[in-house]
Amino acid sequence: MRSVDEHLKLCLKNLGPLPAVEVLLSEAAGCVLAQDIVSGIDMPRFDNSSMDGYAVRAAEVASATAGSPVNLPVLGDIPAGRGDALELEPGTTLRIMTGAPVPAGADSVVQVEWTDGGVRQVRIDRPVPPGRNIRRSGEDVREGETVLTAGTWLTARHVTLAASVGIDRLTVHPRPRVVVLPSGSELVPPGKPLQPGQIHDSNGYGLLAAAQAAGAVARHGGIMPDTPEAVGSMLEAAAAEADLLITTGGVSAGAYDTVKAVLRELGTMEFVQVAMQPGKPQGFGTIGPRSTPLFTLPGNPVSALLSFEVFVAPALRRLAGRPDLDRSTPTATVVEGWRSPAARRQFARCLLTVTAAGPTVRPVGGQGSHLVADLAGANCLVIVPEDVTQVSEGDELPYIVLESGS
Repeated sequence: MRSVDEHLKLCLKNLGPLPAVEVLLSEAAGCVLAQDIVSGIDMPRFDNSSMDGYAVRAAEVASATAGSPVNLPVLGDIPAGRGDALELEPGTTLRIMTGAPVPAGADSVVQVEWTDGGVRQVRIDRPVPPGRNIRRSGEDVREGETVLTAGTWLTARHVTLAASVGIDRLTVHPRPRVVVLPSGSELVPPGKPLQPGQIHDSNGYGLLAAAQAAGAVARHGGIMPDTPEAVGSMLEAAAAEADLLITTGGVSAGAYDTVKAVLRELGTMEFVQVAMQPGKPQGFGTIGPRSTPLFTLPGNPVSALLSFEVFVAPALRRLAGRPDLDRSTPTATVVEGWRSPAARRQFARCLLTVTAAGPTVRPVGGQGSHLVADLAGANCLVIVPEDVTQVSEGDELPYIVLESGS
């Protein structure tokens, strides 16, 4: 029997980031940057006002108080976007809006709240020191500065920065394309009536959601019936378009486990028993002319989803070029114990609660691989080592947060 770490290592051995492509900025979020981004401009591009107010020479309003205000004529307005060169005449002011360029000769902006808001003449009730309320050119970014480095997982914050320096296209490792193919003639899509002996396809939709939450572009490829012809054609068609395939069911020792039989002929599959609970039967290999990686996960819904978290999610992060390949595993204090099987790493469904004293975990329902409702009530997996058979109150154990998108 193979250990969890050994199987994960073999699954990841030949996987690397997908080839870089150029995408529109609007399509870059969720991808990993493949090339550094260098700014071609200063940011801000020019000295501009951080407030609605009045551009002044600070020395001319230094004596201003509410009881003895300074009154200045207003010679005009500077709205945001005005591009002509302006100069502030001594003894005057210009009304200025947030983001508008500061005129030559002005060294401060009096915010409108410290004035009477006059249009032709303004009363200024407070002094301002030189530089007040002015954003200086280049104080955020300098032309030629690297603003984003290769390996950055792009979020809205990074897209905002790229747009601010005028970048409209980025070279990225794309989000992996995933096709999910549940197998079994007994499966029926949700929303359709069940006949005797049939069940709804929960794995297909659960794994689809898990892949999307992990950052992949995923689709449901349809239910594979238990015939070699249908399984073979559906797998080959999906392999031609996907960066990674996921199947569930049909890979144990049953007489109708067609997926396993077909894959032995189509790809480089290896089917093993992994020392874990749940999710012992696992398979991994490649298929098709593009050597598309394929994970065959157990058919029980809980086993399938937990196997995704342990094996498939790290593979997706590697294909995406994500820098955080090794998932962080903080620890929490157990507040209610449970049994764990000998010589198998248990991934126990638990409820994580974070308090001022630190995180705590307690089991959610039973740990059977068919108990989907209990899985839905859990928010983490507590990792119980292979040599532990009894988890006790007060134990400190590592955990993985479910559906964190990492």
